[in-house]
Amino acid sequence: MDLSTARNRISEVDRKLVELLNERARLSLNVGAAKRQSLKEQGEDGEPEVYVPGQEKRVFEKVRDLNQGPLSGESVCAIYREIMSASISLQSEVSVGYLGPPGTFSHQAATKRFGDSLAYMSYAKIEDVIAAVAKEEVTYGLVPIENSTFGVVVQTLDSFVNQPTVKIRAEVFMPVTQSLLSRYQLSAIRKVYSHPQAFGQSKQWLDQHLPNAARVEVSSTAKAAELAATENYAAAVSSEVCASLYHLDIVSKDITTASDNTTRFFVLGQSSDSPTGDDKTLLMFT
Repeated sequence: MDLSTARNRISEVDRKLVELLNERARLSLNVGAAKRQSLKEQGEDGEPEVYVPGQEKRVFEKVRDLNQGPLSGESVCAIYREIMSASISLQSEVSVGYLGPPGTFSHQAATKRFGDSLAYMSYAKIEDVIAAVAKEEVTYGLVPIENSTFGVVVQTLDSFVNQPTVKIRAEVFMPVTQSLLSRYQLSAIRKVYSHPQAFGQSKQWLDQHLPNAARVEVSSTAKAAELAATENYAAAVSSEVCASLYHLDIVSKDITTASDNTTRFFVLGQSSDSPTGDDKTLLMFT
């Protein structure tokens, strides 16, 4: 097939894809309408849940099974993530709260889970995210619960005690790689900002390379990058994403102690999903 023919075929496929995507979107709107009608018939007020993790999982499993390549299963699922994100935004005005500012691992985990079509709201503290879900300021919230290197996120557990009406809808696992960001060379750095979890995940590297630099704990790794960008001789333990967001240099990549460093996040809402037969139960006590 010559270049011109190939491009013409691609244009025709693109036309069909757009038609099919909009057909799927219209069917998604029908699903939303059917959910509202069902609630009305049951005498219940409010909006139906538009994010159903069990159904989402089944969709991903189905498209993986249908995929014959050359696209990888991960690539197909990434495309469907955005298709479903757009469909959710059509059914209802959905907002997602996360620990900010933009660029945090919580922000990255939220977009990984919900795609780019929803509205995102940044909060300064984990407890603020959970409170926003409880007050219905946002539809869903995403918060870190534990890290494979540094353990449980205490602020999240404490907030669950204070906000007992908030429910866990799903979990997200995200590989986390910390980097040292600054406007200065390593030898000039006198102060390092970061979240306590990030300091715990990179303690060994910091002890070896910046043993005399002051370590200042802040609310998030993105807040750390924001501060490092404005102060002299300061640095941040943060993600590479924040380097471009806050115009910092990557002084050193991957300073995490463990190569498989992973953080688990919870997706929170006003209700939990219906049982699927393949679920987890969280038991909490004080």
